[in-house]
Amino acid sequence: MGVDFSFHPASRLKSPALPIQSEREPVPSKGLSGCSFGGRFYSLEDTWHPDLGEPFGVMHCVQCHCEPQKSRRGKVLGKVNCKNIKQDCPDPDCDDPILLPGHCCKTCPKGDSDNKQTDSVLDTFDYFHEKSKEKEDDLHKSYNDRSYLSSEDLAPGESRTDFVAVLTGVTDSWLPSSSGVARARFSLTRNSLAFSITYQRMGRPSRIVFLDSDGTAAFEYKVPKGQSEMICGVWKSVPKALLRHLQTEQMRITMTTSANKREEVEGKIIKHRALFAETFSSTLTSEDENSGMGGIAMLTLSDTESNLHFILILQGLIRHKQKVELVYRQHILREILANITSHDPDFAEVLTDLNSRELFWLSRGQLEITVTTEGQDPRRISGFITGRKSCDTIQSVMSSGDALTPGKTGGVGSAIFNLHDNGTLDYQVQVAGLTSEVVGLTIELKPRRRNKRSVLYDLTPEYNQATGLATGSWSRLEARHIHMLLQSELFINVATAHSQEGELRGQIKALPYSGLEAPRHELPVPLAGSFVSPPVRTGASGHAWVSVDKHCHLHYEIVVAGLSKTDDLTVNAHLHGLAEIGELDDSSTTHKRLLTGFYGSQAQGVLKDISVELLQHLHQGTAFIQVSTKLNPRGEIRGRVHVPNDCEFGARAEVEEAEFDDFFVKDPEELKKDPHTCFFENQHHAHGSRWTPNYDKCFSCSCQKRTVICDPVICPVLTCSRTVQPQDNCCPVCDDKKEPKDMKAPEKVEEHPQGCYFEGDQKIHAPGTTWHPFVPPFGYIKCAVCTCKGSTGEVHCEKVTCPKLTCSHPVRRNPADCCKECPEEERTPAGLEHSDMMQADGPRHCKFGKNYYQNSDNWHPWVPLVGEIKCINCWCDHGVTKCQRKQCPVPSCFPTTRREGSCCPECVEDDDVMVKTPDKRRTWTH
Repeated sequence: MGVDFSFHPASRLKSPALPIQSEREPVPSKGLSGCSFGGRFYSLEDTWHPDLGEPFGVMHCVQCHCEPQKSRRGKVLGKVNCKNIKQDCPDPDCDDPILLPGHCCKTCPKGDSDNKQTDSVLDTFDYFHEKSKEKEDDLHKSYNDRSYLSSEDLAPGESRTDFVAVLTGVTDSWLPSSSGVARARFSLTRNSLAFSITYQRMGRPSRIVFLDSDGTAAFEYKVPKGQSEMICGVWKSVPKALLRHLQTEQMRITMTTSANKREEVEGKIIKHRALFAETFSSTLTSEDENSGMGGIAMLTLSDTESNLHFILILQGLIRHKQKVELVYRQHILREILANITSHDPDFAEVLTDLNSRELFWLSRGQLEITVTTEGQDPRRISGFITGRKSCDTIQSVMSSGDALTPGKTGGVGSAIFNLHDNGTLDYQVQVAGLTSEVVGLTIELKPRRRNKRSVLYDLTPEYNQATGLATGSWSRLEARHIHMLLQSELFINVATAHSQEGELRGQIKALPYSGLEAPRHELPVPLAGSFVSPPVRTGASGHAWVSVDKHCHLHYEIVVAGLSKTDDLTVNAHLHGLAEIGELDDSSTTHKRLLTGFYGSQAQGVLKDISVELLQHLHQGTAFIQVSTKLNPRGEIRGRVHVPNDCEFGARAEVEEAEFDDFFVKDPEELKKDPHTCFFENQHHAHGSRWTPNYDKCFSCSCQKRTVICDPVICPVLTCSRTVQPQDNCCPVCDDKKEPKDMKAPEKVEEHPQGCYFEGDQKIHAPGTTWHPFVPPFGYIKCAVCTCKGSTGEVHCEKVTCPKLTCSHPVRRNPADCCKECPEEERTPAGLEHSDMMQADGPRHCKFGKNYYQNSDNWHPWVPLVGEIKCINCWCDHGVTKCQRKQCPVPSCFPTTRREGSCCPECVEDDDVMVKTPDKRRTWTH
């Protein structure tokens, strides 16, 4: 009997700047059919108003519908269909109808004062309430559990694409075949590929190489030394061409050791339908030396029954028929006959009705799965079944906004977990800012009935009231508990004397591995409204991991929970806030640095160029991390940060860079007086200076007479066969060590080991490297390529020669491109007067939707199904499109109306319906 691990397609909006259209893609929604649109998941038949983000906001006159459709195979799919509903508005039965905020149709004004302004705003989130009603069953209306609404705020990790590879000994290599077997799991988020690799029966690998479809090395990762059998890494900025290879399963991965016994294992990177449901796994190896055999098993439990579903992927064991056995201490419990061939190397099966002993052995990692070939000279591979392993961190943020009865207490809870192979779960929990003492700390399931919480494990005996900490181990997890833990179906609840059912609550889920040097094995810094000065009673909370590396750069990862979108309506529907770091000093001289503005519930990055004062405050524990929102611009949640470091002299950049940067170092007071100085990210920069901004290391900024110009780093095309991705570098570089000796002269390079200094970007470039020159104020010049001559230390720049064109009206496909191209629909004979000309660099254009605009052009944006939005102005600023909604004064009355052609609401002149409201410093965006 087989098992179907398949996804169900859904639809997604590609970009708000393009016409509304959908594309089908798999959504890991645990078998539910529906639609994915703008980062949210909708069930079949759901309706909603699309949110295009700031400054456009919610399109109230556009209604989208998730329509069910059947595929050729009979599966029900979801397809998004959007239409303009303004034409369906009914005619109001009054002379002076008004348009309320958050509505599409005009209505007659009501005289009673009970019609509060917030009521209409809540209509924006009809889908939120409809989804909660569908899934609450018989829960009390005031109850809340984010697991029922898990699709209303998809975390970045939930929109990723997963891949897997089985690595076994290479049989056609000059090396002897290895007995080693490795299992690699990959997660692709945008263009960043994170990988978690476990290995058995081989020494610790020294390097990992990704190969493209031609077998050429595309990326190399040098494995850091260590004792762990888990390798964690990230391939950042994967080129688009290689992303296509990855998606079409044309890439392979190799792993080699550098020990005396050199070994190599290799495997193909594939997508697999079982990855999203997998909660248990096994790596199967052979006892034979140099066997080149191996495999993996991906397993999961049924949601309601004690059935164990599994899929086997085998290598080197494709001969005749196989026998699959479930074994406990050499005792065969179950036996299945399989027929795995080279054409169909997967085998899926269900072991039904596991008894209590089998489930117990499964939870303790004591069950073994074996595959043996039949016939003469049988070959055998086997492995123990354990909980799924990865480099992700199992963690939880507990907030009052996520409590079963939501509140705004300003408290916080934070927890991290570690699951061992024997089923033991280590936990560290901290709580702070509560309204009363803790009376219960429990791990729970979703409540199925009103006032019926399902407690799995009580942590209260381990809780210390004085420190607010609970540390210990849960050693009796059942197999079902492990399955639910790894499916993000468990919660941690904090009950207090004033809130017996729970003041704080959080979902236990995995935080994807990011590659940052953040100490995730330690408890993070708790972030709470009660830590803000003055304290803020908010339903939000968070936690953050912070570290300082050897270069004195700050690594940070922030997770936020409980921030209600209804409460934070003045922030656009996805933006949760700005993350800042500063000193714990309430005086007017407090220094703060912007870390990042972030979407969803997570923020992460690296902060360079930190002041000596801030590094000292971090060392002394007198610094803070703060998340601010538009509703609480002075801080929504905050936490005190203590990071011991020895950075007495500030961030340690390369010596050569520091020497050249000294030319631009001026006294801060002198910079303030200079009329040409730029102020950016809370710092003054001298005219002509250049720096890497904190918000993104892959940008370069320069100051040109009070104007800051920031350009994305443009990576040149590399012609070498092997590339590596240096840490803290945006662009890959050639791996000179792997190039043939006749292509490079090492003795010449050593004459100028410093490299080349280029005046444009004021940087030292390594010998032999190439780059597009940065020329202030024009930014990166893509029509030229510079090379550092290692033998002389000189920079040699050449103009790019564009190919001859065969059309009369060539176009520049992208504003940053150097050379023009012929449009596909226009082909004309060669020999035109344009063909021999070098195309010069001009002012950068902007692309908005399908239209191109010249620098400094202004326009009103056009949105599909809505038309031109005259209340928003857009302009082209050196290749960057910027848009802003017209600022409206806050009305001092209610209700308000908006006249045709007017952008701002106005008071209704009828005295009978006008209701004065207090002066609320709040601007309604609709």
